Amino acid sequence: MPALIRPAVREVRSRIFDSARWAGYRPREGDVVVATFPKCGTTWTQRIVSMLIAGDAAPAPAPGPWFDFRLGPPVGASLAQAEAASTRRYLKSHLPYDALPVYEGVKFIHVARDGRDSAISFHNHLRGFQAHMRDVIHAVGESDPKFRGQPMPQTPEDPSAFFKGWLIDGGASGDPGASYWEVERSYWAARREPTMLLVHYNDLKADPAGEIARIAAFLEIELPAPVMAGITAAASFDEMKKNGAAILPGFENVWVNGADTFLNKGVNGRWKGVYDPADLELYERRVAEEFSPALAAWLEDGRLVSGDPALAD
Repeated sequence: MPALIRPAVREVRSRIFDSARWAGYRPREGDVVVATFPKCGTTWTQRIVSMLIAGDAAPAPAPGPWFDFRLGPPVGASLAQAEAASTRRYLKSHLPYDALPVYEGVKFIHVARDGRDSAISFHNHLRGFQAHMRDVIHAVGESDPKFRGQPMPQTPEDPSAFFKGWLIDGGASGDPGASYWEVERSYWAARREPTMLLVHYNDLKADPAGEIARIAAFLEIELPAPVMAGITAAASFDEMKKNGAAILPGFENVWVNGADTFLNKGVNGRWKGVYDPADLELYERRVAEEFSPALAAWLEDGRLVSGDPALAD
């Protein structure tokens, strides 16, 4: 088993994510952890990584094992899924980097997005839950002394009202360590580590072929040009939406209309003209307080505009 470089240095336990569930992880050389704040391009990147590993653009399930997720099957099922994999593995996490263990030979891809875009996408995500998911969230909270008697607030119909609440805790769902601010700071701090690649949603939109090639190079995967072209085409939002049932099997058990709801719009800037101007000013102030200027610029614009994070001060 690969040597441990450092253990997780803090615990994060929100209503939805729990870092303690990584305790049973048995790393393998070549593992890839796709780690993001929610609704920042996680599934998109998993689809890309899965195709690169397979060397095939055919529709296939994209989600990898997800240990920190509290609202699904027991963690043992995710650990078993990982252990059963016979090919190179990719895993998912919504935890900050310092809440995850780091092993030799395990690589991390962090995908980021402007917080305003992430928040409006997360609003659709929560509003699209099947009715029984409220019961699941309630049961998880009541089973945990940290949240017992504190039901998760209802998701308002109005995305502007949701954003007001998001601004209070940065979408943390009950643990400050799971907030947008903490997650983005943690990966930015590790941006120069050789096993870390920072990718931005904007760049995947603007230059999908270039970013997919960049991910392939980071993973030390070389494929013929026609295969890479096929992967790039299959990673487009329209193609993923068309093949949603095959790429995201079982999602109809969680979201109304399944993958069609989960893969909502795939565009940025939908918050413009929706959020209250005063809340947008508050967001800008929070960004200035929470992030360095270089991190703030990268989160808003991406690498192609603001420059390579690994070279930023």
